[in-house]
This record gives sequence, C-alpha cells and structure tokens, in this order.
Amino acid sequence: MKRTDEIPTATYRLQLNPHFTFRDATAIIPYLTALGISHFYASPYLRARPGSMHGYDIIDHNSLNPEIGSPEEYDQFVAELHRHGMRQILDIVPNHMGVMGSDNAWWLDVLENGEASDYADFFDIDWDPIKDELQGKVLIPVLGEQYGNVLEKGELKLTFDADHGEFSIFYYQHRFPIAPREYPRILGFEIDGLQERLGPTHQDVLELQSIITAFNHLPERRGATPEQKAERNREKEVQKRRLAALCARSPEIREFIAANVSKINGNPDDPRSFDALHELIKAQPYRFAQWRVAADDINYRRFFDINDLAALRTENEAVFNATHKLILDLVTQGKLDGLRVDHPDGLYDPARYFEQLRDRLRQELEPQNREAYLVAEKILTGKERLRKQWPIDGTTGYEFSNLVNGLFVDASAAAPMERIYRSFTGISSDFPDLVYECKKQILRVVLASELTVLANLLSRIALASRYTCDFTLNSLRSALAEVIASFPVYRTYVNGPDVSDEDRKYVQQAVAAGKRRSTAADLSVFDFIQRILLIDVYGSDAGWYKQAVLRFSMKFQQVTAAVMAKGLEDTAFYRYNRLVSLNDVGGNPGQFGTTVEEFHRANRERLCCWPDSMLSSSTHDSKRSEDVRARINVLSEMPKNWLARLRDWRDWNRGKKREVEGFPAPTRNDEYLLYQTLVGTWPQQPLGQEDWLRFTQRIEQYMIKAVREAKQLTSWANTNSNYEDALIQFVRALLDRSPQNRFMSDCEQFAQRIARIGTFNSLSQTLLKLTSPGVPDIYQGNELLTYNLVDPDNRRPVDFARRTRLFTTLQEQASSTRELQDHVRALMSCPDTSGAKLYVTWKTLSLRRQHPLLFQRGEYVPLYTSGPKSEHAVAFARRQAGRTIVVAVPRLCARLLGDTRNTICDESVWENSTLQIPHDNVTCYHDLFTGECLPLNGVETRSVPLGRLFRNFPVSVLVSEPGSQNCDSSVS
Repeated sequence: MKRTDEIPTATYRLQLNPHFTFRDATAIIPYLTALGISHFYASPYLRARPGSMHGYDIIDHNSLNPEIGSPEEYDQFVAELHRHGMRQILDIVPNHMGVMGSDNAWWLDVLENGEASDYADFFDIDWDPIKDELQGKVLIPVLGEQYGNVLEKGELKLTFDADHGEFSIFYYQHRFPIAPREYPRILGFEIDGLQERLGPTHQDVLELQSIITAFNHLPERRGATPEQKAERNREKEVQKRRLAALCARSPEIREFIAANVSKINGNPDDPRSFDALHELIKAQPYRFAQWRVAADDINYRRFFDINDLAALRTENEAVFNATHKLILDLVTQGKLDGLRVDHPDGLYDPARYFEQLRDRLRQELEPQNREAYLVAEKILTGKERLRKQWPIDGTTGYEFSNLVNGLFVDASAAAPMERIYRSFTGISSDFPDLVYECKKQILRVVLASELTVLANLLSRIALASRYTCDFTLNSLRSALAEVIASFPVYRTYVNGPDVSDEDRKYVQQAVAAGKRRSTAADLSVFDFIQRILLIDVYGSDAGWYKQAVLRFSMKFQQVTAAVMAKGLEDTAFYRYNRLVSLNDVGGNPGQFGTTVEEFHRANRERLCCWPDSMLSSSTHDSKRSEDVRARINVLSEMPKNWLARLRDWRDWNRGKKREVEGFPAPTRNDEYLLYQTLVGTWPQQPLGQEDWLRFTQRIEQYMIKAVREAKQLTSWANTNSNYEDALIQFVRALLDRSPQNRFMSDCEQFAQRIARIGTFNSLSQTLLKLTSPGVPDIYQGNELLTYNLVDPDNRRPVDFARRTRLFTTLQEQASSTRELQDHVRALMSCPDTSGAKLYVTWKTLSLRRQHPLLFQRGEYVPLYTSGPKSEHAVAFARRQAGRTIVVAVPRLCARLLGDTRNTICDESVWENSTLQIPHDNVTCYHDLFTGECLPLNGVETRSVPLGRLFRNFPVSVLVSEPGSQNCDSSVS
C-alpha cells in the first residue's frame, strides 16, 4: 500500500513545448506550491518531432526533448520541485511514435531493411497484406498527388551522402533510405564509361566493383534467419564505410556517383528519363502512395488515422524495454514519482502492459521503500467500470468530469431542449443512431484498411474449417463492420481463453445489434464472429487455429477502440448539438444531466474501489473548458428564453448567409452550434478592437475545425472552401460591432446573464472536484475562469504573471480576518469574478494539504436538504479520525434566481430551505471561505438554513476540529 505522501493531494497539468520549457516551468513552481499543488503533471517531454506542441509524436524514447530543455535545465527543474516539496507525474506514450520526416532512427532502419531490420517487430506492420505488390513492403502514404505525377515532376529526389556512404530518396523533408542490396543499381549504372576513363584495373574501379559485389551478396530482406539478419546488418555498414572512404580519396568516383544520381533523378521534360528511378523505387521495402490511399491500403497500424504516428508493438519485451528505459531510470533516480499512460486502449493487451509496468516499477522502487502513482487515460462509457484487476491507481478522470458537469444540467428540460433543437435544425435522428452512422462512415472512409486487415484474418480462420469455409470475404467484412459500428464500449479486454462476463456481455450486445441492422441473407456469419470473439474454440482444434482466433480477437479490440474514438468523439460530438456542454470525452450527450443521487453513488463507489483516481474537469483533450460548459449548461434551465433568442437571431441573421450549392450556408445545425459557442465563450469584460479581432479569429478557427470534424459538408480530407468561406463570413458578420448589427447587443446582453449564472456553476463544480474522493487535477490556467475551446485553443499560452499577481492580492486580503467577509463578498461583485475561483482553489487545496487522510480515505456521507429550494443544493460530509468537513454548493441557479435576481448570496432566495449536517461531537464549524463560525448548541441546530450558508459566498466548506471550542462569532 502506498504511503500517504505518495498519493498526490492535487495535480497541475502543464503542456510543455518549445514556447514553455523546463526553465519556464521552474519559474512557476513557487506559485504552484503556494496554491496547494503537490504534483507537477507534465505532458510528454521525451524527444519529439521538431516544433511539436504536444509531445505525443516521440521520435526517441531515450532522450529528453532538446526544444524543451537540456538535461541540466531538466535537473534544475526537478531540484526546484524537490526544494518546494513537490513531485512529478509524466504523461507517457507507449502506443505510438512519430514517423516520416528524417529523424526517427527506428523507422528509418525499417524503411532501409524491411523485415530484416532489427526494428521490424517494433512497429505493428502487416508484412503479408492481401495486395501482392505490398508483400514485404510498407505503404508510405505521404505524397501530395498520385505517385506517377510526383515522380515525373522530379519531387522524389535520389541523394548520396558521401560522408556516410548512404543513398536516400527525399520527398521534401521526408527521407527514405535506399535498401543496401539495391545500391548496385546506382553504383553500377553506366560503369562501363568509368572503366574506359580510368581503366578496368584502376584500384578505385576495382574497389568500387568489390563494394558492388559485397552489396549484391547481402542476405535477402525476406525470410532471413536471425543469423542472416545479423550478417546483413553488420556487412551493410561495413560496405557503407568502404564506399565513404573510397569517395573521400577518389574525386573521380565521387563525381561518377554524383553523375549517376543526377541521371537517375530524371528530367521533368522527359517522362521516360524517370524509368530508372521508378525501377529503383519499386525495389525498396516501401511503396510510395498519395496520402488519400492510406484509408484503404495502409498496412501499418496508426494512432487513429494519423499517418505520421505509427503504432508500436509494446507487447514485445524488446519494445517495452527500449521505450521505457529512460522513463524507468528517471523514476529510479527519484526525478519522477508517477506516470500517466496515454491511450492504453490502443495497446494489444492493456492488462498485461499494466502488470509489466507495475512489476518493473516495483523492482526499481522497492529497495527505496517507494511506490509510483500510476493512472491510465481510460475512457469509460455508460455503466462501464474500470477493470479491478488492473494494477493501477485509477483513470485520468474523464468520468468525473462528465458526472459533475451533469449536476448543472436541468434534466427536466430534456424534452423541450430536444424539441427546440429539432425544430431549429430539422434534424430528427436520435443520438445512438447518429453514433452508429458515424462509426460506419469512419469504417468506410477513414479506417477502411484496418477493417480490411481484420476481414482477411477472419477469412483465413473461416477457410480453415469445413463448417465456415463458405463465408465469403465480403460477407465477413460487412458483418464485422456492423458489429464494430454497434459496439457499446471502446473495447473489450480478451487476452486468453477465459472471457470475463463483462466482455462477453459487450460482445453479445454488439453482435445482436449488428445482426438486427444487417441486410445480409445469411445471418449465421454473426454467430461465427461471436464465437471467434469469445474464443469459443474446441479442445480438438489445432494449436495454430486457437492462436489465430486469439490474435484476431485481440486485434479486433484495437480497431473497435479507434472506431469509437473517431466515430463518437471526433464526428458525432460535432454533429449532435442539442446541448454541446454534454459533448465531451467520456460523455454521453444522450444522457441529459446527473441526479444528486447518481453523483453521491458514484463518489461512494470511487472511494470504495478507486480512491486515488484522478478527478478532472478540463484536460488538453476537452472539447470545451469546464467554464465554457458551465455557461452552456445554463441554457437547459431556460428553454423558453433560449427559444426566443434563437428565433430572433435566426431572423436577424438570415441575410448574413450565402448560398452554397443551392443551400444557405452555414447550415442550421452549424448555426445552432455557433450560438452556443458564443454564449459559452463571450468575453467577461469589454474588449478593445485588437482583442475583439483575436476573439473573432478564435471563433472562426473553432468553427472550421468543428465542421471539418463533423465530416458532412467539408472535412480534413476533402475541404469545401466555398462552404468554409461562407461560414467564416457568417461568423464575422455576427461579430461585427457596427451599431446596425442587432445581434451583437442582444447576444451580449443574453450572454452576460448566462455568464453570471455560469460563474456559480463554475465555483460549485470546482469545489466538488477538490473535495470529492479522488485526486483533483487542474489543467493549466483553469484555476481562474477560463473560456477555452478544443485544441489548439486550449493550448494557448497561460498568463502566469497575472495569476501570480492576483494570488498575491488574495493572500494579503485573506490575512485580514476582520475584513475577510467584505473581501470575499467583493470577489463576486467585481466585473471579473476569476478571483473567486482562484480563492476557492487555494483555500480548499490548503485544507487538503493540512488533512490529506481526510480527503484520501475519509468517509463520504451524502447530506440531505429540505424545503422549497432543496433541489438547488448538493452537499456531503467527509469524516476521518473525529474530524468532519461539510461541503455545500448550489446548482441549477437560473431557476433558483428567476428573471429578477442575480445572486444566490441573498437569504430570501432560499426560502427557508435547510441542510442537515452531522452533529457528532462537534461544538462548532468554521466556514473555510468566510471565516464565520456556526455553533452547534443543540440538536435543533443540525438543520442549517441554506441562505445562511451562502449569504456571503456562493459555496461553502464547514470545517470542524475534534473538541473544538464555542465560537467567538456566529453566522446567525
């Protein structure tokens, strides 16, 4: 069991990049420490593709990213963390690497040597695809046009590095090494002329011929034994050195090779001049193709559909060791104290991976009496639960983010909000049907090659039995598509003959749904697929058959995860816009809100099963920041007002649209999304012209990304410039500040009302996150009210200077106990209420630091409210070792306030509604934020008026101390 100090009290996620380095991170450590953060939670900082702003495109797992800082700067950063009593968690990326370019040594070795490469098994490459022309090759979908056009334009350039004796083909910044066994094609090109000039017995000619012979005798790439691979990899380097040495001493040979390279490169005025280069390319262990070909023919697994992120086979011991060596070294040295595992659902066997990682961590740390904190970026859907057998501390908290967000959605408004959405947009499809259609589109357009690989594997299994050999490849492919599109979760975790009840249930649900939707004449193919996915094989079946079945099932699981991510998160979430605050990672837009009972039940379950799981409310992957969602949630409380505004805005803005392909652009659905986006992000304070222009550009960029992700009228693969131009012009027309624009003033007035109520939501969800069972995580900058949209908007630079200044002011004000209530009330009355969120964060994290066990293992007790406004509060107590805190926050504040009031800090708003609080042996409670004291002089005082709790500040934490004395002041 971990020691208390090994469990974070709070984490702070920072996005490190070339513009925010180790030195910048070091500078803010004093601020983070004072705020109450225990663990610096860093984005990946191993060596990544130059210019990377996120770090997930790692090219070298065994060095730090020099653009983020040197090893010395890193050590200074770690030393500063330790000096302030802080520790560090690193986001690691075991699933994939950045490829293409010219800087990933492992990938370049695979391109040079194919299956004979020492790294051929590092990447998840299908060396035996169905297409004969790809046998033993890797498809390289990097070309901007079709291959023949690119070739004859001279954009594929053969080059020679004389210093290293190496040939390569370059396509702009991308380098593709020439297979050494094909060097004789270049070195022997028109060699007769060289012999005539220098003489056939010239020592340099003889040396060149000897080198050509040696290259010709290298073992073949395919079918090589381990010994032959070793010989090949040794000898090719020897011959390269010989060639480099020959070029260094012989200008004639160097000039001869340069002339050959020039001739082979061809002349754009003569298409036939490229024949030699074409033949050379055909002989390589890779095949160039236009980037669009990837969807159908690519034969290496990717991170979703990103061609330059190639999946790793981390299930291989050698790959695990090579990719985790530096990480484990940093943990052993005490520079890292925890790991966050990115995208575990992409792994072949996540359970085995976590076991292997935990075992290695324990091997390294047990002698030091330490244990590492370990969480996984696992997205849970619906009633899905994290696998209990995984040796981790929990998830990164997407499920909590959606849980707490739902508390501020008025569930009673689901039907009217649905009617409004359908009436405005004309859309009639239900969300589950939409998700199904989006997943089918992903399988058809984006991940067709992955489906083809599965179908081929399944076909080979079917052909091996006389009972299933009549299933055609097409029928298997179609049925697989239906099952994958109907899969209810991201993936199952079958890794052997014993299938869990949970996995069995999900497979059966998907197969049954696929069978219902299928139009196939023979539905028995679905029964076959179910049997294979559940490893339902007979004891008499051959060993190779059982292995093939298990391999197929485990590969299938990787594909369902990718299809769910692309179909749900990156497509359906951008199409279904009923209430977009529900459209976030791990969320279900079809579930309209969270009840208080559901919130309490989930918190108690987490405390029981995963007490150290992260609690997030915003992440680098969020579609919208927590404060944007908090605002948009308010719309659910005022459907009539929302409908009225929509009708006016639609009428006023109709003339701002353009006709594209016979229809007004943008569509009503995109217009509906835009209005919610503006309500959620409207600036807190009036902006100057330059700042307003920047805000307008942010909205434009977001809307373009949103409509491309939706993949309806435009997409990343097939951009529709006419539609996108019309959308941008519409945004600019809406945000034109001229007096004639009625929309601007009306939207601003409406957005300001929403923003006021949204602030109450923001403070409530912040406090709930900081006090619920689990480890609260703060995404960079979100300790203040922050109105970010999806990346790259949420990765903009954070103004830490502003945060430090504001924090210093809060500390000074809080030091004056006599005037504290005045200062706290002022936080909610100033134009920018960000200080209130920072104040709540600081005071609550300070309390967590003082009493870590109370929050880590303390009992969770739901508290109940009564009275006419009881549904507008959520409260619970945490108890441990005689100490109790009471947490109370408001919810659904728009309905609570009505149309005339603007603050919940008015006792009359609550109409004598009360909160039942624990009495225990407590004589009084102190309010953490206002300093007020609530005495408990008798049983009757256990019912506390909500109006008294919230009269000075909109959220409350009451803190008891064992044996506390009667208070000097009272809230009465």
